[in-house]
Amino acid sequence: MLFNPDTYDAGHLDPESRRLLRAVIDWFEERGKRRLIADDQARVWYAEFLDFVAREKLFATFCTPAAEAGGNPDKRWDAARNAALSEVLGFYGLQYWYAWQVTVLGLGPIWMSDNAAARAKAAALLDDGAVFAFGLSEKEHGADVYSTDMVLTPTGTGFVANGGKYYIGNGNVAGMVSVFGRRADVEGPDGYVFFAVDSQHEAFHLVKNVVDSQMFVSEFRLEDYPVRAEDVLHTGADAFSAALNTVNVGKFNLCTASIGIGEHAFHESVTHAHNRVLYGKRVTEFPHVRQNFVDAYARLAAMKLFSDRAVDYFRSASPEDRRYLLFNPVTKMKVTSEGERVVDLLWDVIAAKGFEKDTYFSMAARDIRALPKLEGTVHVNLALVLKFMPNYLFAPTGYEAVPTRHDPADDAFFWRQGPARGLGTVRFHDWEAPYREHARVPNAALFHEQARALRDLLTEAAPDEAQQRDLDFLLNLGHLFTLVVYGQLVLEQAATAGVDDDLLDQVFDVLVRDFSAYAVALHGKASSTGAQQAWALGVVRKPVVDGGRFDRVWQAVAALSGVYEMRP
Repeated sequence: MLFNPDTYDAGHLDPESRRLLRAVIDWFEERGKRRLIADDQARVWYAEFLDFVAREKLFATFCTPAAEAGGNPDKRWDAARNAALSEVLGFYGLQYWYAWQVTVLGLGPIWMSDNAAARAKAAALLDDGAVFAFGLSEKEHGADVYSTDMVLTPTGTGFVANGGKYYIGNGNVAGMVSVFGRRADVEGPDGYVFFAVDSQHEAFHLVKNVVDSQMFVSEFRLEDYPVRAEDVLHTGADAFSAALNTVNVGKFNLCTASIGIGEHAFHESVTHAHNRVLYGKRVTEFPHVRQNFVDAYARLAAMKLFSDRAVDYFRSASPEDRRYLLFNPVTKMKVTSEGERVVDLLWDVIAAKGFEKDTYFSMAARDIRALPKLEGTVHVNLALVLKFMPNYLFAPTGYEAVPTRHDPADDAFFWRQGPARGLGTVRFHDWEAPYREHARVPNAALFHEQARALRDLLTEAAPDEAQQRDLDFLLNLGHLFTLVVYGQLVLEQAATAGVDDDLLDQVFDVLVRDFSAYAVALHGKASSTGAQQAWALGVVRKPVVDGGRFDRVWQAVAALSGVYEMRP
């Protein structure tokens, strides 16, 4: 299940995508682990990496839609190969992934724009090796687009922009920065504007890097920055939708970065622990150590299965099928949170080793924390997920089965998602079908019982009016609902990928425990009613125990010891 640079060939992708992914892996491996860690510790700006990106035209190939590719058949926006690149970059370090991620975000409003000149300029800059930036958040307001203080004042020839942006990756070198603001002369949503600026312009003032890292996460100010008609990307409600729809595209990369970080940390941890002897025993002979490794492996497997399946729904989306609007925030908040849990499980095993400065793990332990907090916090995405719960659980509709999408197609729908509204009208297929198909897997069947019980809660002991305003209560409910969605796509992908029942049963052993834990947490909420408390205790389950299954999964985990170690 785990990415291994020594054997990876991306056989599901086309030849040029495979060549470029191999080139990325080889670039990192040839530099080696000591250089990777030393650059991180010295906060070295990754100019050599960006030179490599430019030389190979990596971002140009992966980030240019076919419509702007000038006939180059290898340039397209292909979410399947983008996911692969995101995982590879995360595997070697969040800082390298981040340069890619904020380029994706910066390009979003440009590729969504009707401004042909801006799109052509962006394509040319990409081809020259430029990176991009997304100027949305502000120091006082975060990403609250309703409260932007970036103000455009009309002039005889366009506008001048004044205001600051904060936490803007690549802001020091971006060829184009997509900036969100509002007109001084127009009130309300009609006054929103997305416009492009040049980070090297004399009216663009770089204040500082707001983080202590290799990444340059900038604060910048525009002071009477001239905004011409050809710089305007979106106005009015379209500008608001471009902000949210860009995040829909960009947030997907967070899950694969978490997976990459978790995989590298796992390789390093299992090799260390399995070859370490304490009290006359291998560390991995202790039962709690084996439990941690098996749980971490099962969680990583579920992260990969869910994310692989979710990208199929995004690539197959249309104005009539917007199921991705649920699955994308789940990849963002659930998969990234699971990444933290994986690293914590491993850290409890390797203990002080995880602090040592010559380990990749010391980077992973720090960086895995960032991903649940980017592109909207876990809480923001949980609140979003709740909007889909009634239709998902109670009103399934008929859809043709979504195929596995590894085809080298251009995902043009990403740039025409439409208005960012109507989430409560999105419909879903029968979520129970994959659970019924996997009834032979004991813990999947047990989890299905728990999932069905969630409908009972919502019909027999539904949140009252006060609880519907209690975000603390609702977020816990959101965690329970998210587990149901998570399990569904895990099962769908497991059937396609041919995952063996032992591993799948171990995955749902974890999910049964997680559902029980969130049920107990709901029981303890200050506002929970007697009926809700009774429901909560009634759905607590112990997973089906199978020592033989556990041992077989453990043997697969132990076999990973020494399989991969980054070149020195």
